[in-house]
Amino acid sequence: MKAQVLRRIGDIRLEEIEKPRPSQGEVLVKVRACGICGSDVPRVYETGAHRMPLVIGHEFSGEVAEVGEGVEPNWSGKRVGIFPLIPCMKCPQCLAKRYEMCESYNYLGSRCDGGFAEYAAVPVWNLLELPEDVSFEEAAMLEPMAVAVHAIRRSGIRLQNDMEDKVSAGSAALPLDSPIAVCGLGTIGLFVVMFLMDAGYSNVYAIGNKPLQKEKAAALGLPPKHYIEGGSDGCRSMLTQTIQPQVFFDCVGKNEILVRGMECAAPNGTVVAVGNPASDMIFPKEVYWKILRKQLMIIGTWNSSFTKEAADDWHYVLQRLSSGGVHPDKVISHRFDIENMQNGLEIMRDKSEPYAKIMVGFS
Repeated sequence: MKAQVLRRIGDIRLEEIEKPRPSQGEVLVKVRACGICGSDVPRVYETGAHRMPLVIGHEFSGEVAEVGEGVEPNWSGKRVGIFPLIPCMKCPQCLAKRYEMCESYNYLGSRCDGGFAEYAAVPVWNLLELPEDVSFEEAAMLEPMAVAVHAIRRSGIRLQNDMEDKVSAGSAALPLDSPIAVCGLGTIGLFVVMFLMDAGYSNVYAIGNKPLQKEKAAALGLPPKHYIEGGSDGCRSMLTQTIQPQVFFDCVGKNEILVRGMECAAPNGTVVAVGNPASDMIFPKEVYWKILRKQLMIIGTWNSSFTKEAADDWHYVLQRLSSGGVHPDKVISHRFDIENMQNGLEIMRDKSEPYAKIMVGFS
């Protein structure tokens, strides 16, 4: 089969390799779509993967082509999305069904072979069956969408189904006209904006620094007056406009953005650290005072909840997709086939042209 194989840092190649065989408890997925994640770029060009050679790619979907021993035969032929984290099922976090915080996990596309190949071996536990009205491209974005939903829920904001669900039990509902800021309009930031607006929040402000980000945010329904130009400068602009967000999402992962978020957040507000860190995070003394005096809540978020239950993040995303409430396809800027996937990686690495979500398709 064809696969993009990371041999060593900076050396990724299209190769013909042996098609995997599903082990006990696994299925063989014929991959139909796989998104390039921002984390794939440093994985390929800077840090490498946990083991190499490796087929990267963790945002993928497809069809079950073969079932391994111990797997129900009726999985064969099903259209599936794939939760990429493979939990150990033994640690305290797994026993509490907090699988995203597993202490000894495996991971498709970074620790074991993933989705930039014609076929991938996947544990049956990690499959989510797709309804017919959800496309393979949409399903390949389940992972980043679930990450966005998880960040929103961690902040205490309630989404469409959470008014009744136990997910946010004990948290007061944030009024729908409360100001909310999302800084950083990569894929995750755009999806945070998308799900907030889908839930009815009317005062969402998006801070970006590229014309394409403004265009994509508008395509998702963000009013032009709620787009603020600039990263750290955009946060300063919020201060001059006396906009004090009750919740501030840092989807960049830079020290200056997190600091600006604390400066502009409303008293008794919440700052959510979403973006992977690009550097050390250092808080000046005056910023630390703001945390104390404004009684800010600083929240970290990681990955997404996948418990196989209706209230988890993945099922929430799937329900909103199937209902037509969200349209992640509007975030896609480029499409490549497996043979030309490296063009997408290079665009993201070199920033040689504007991009949002880059999708790889398979015939």
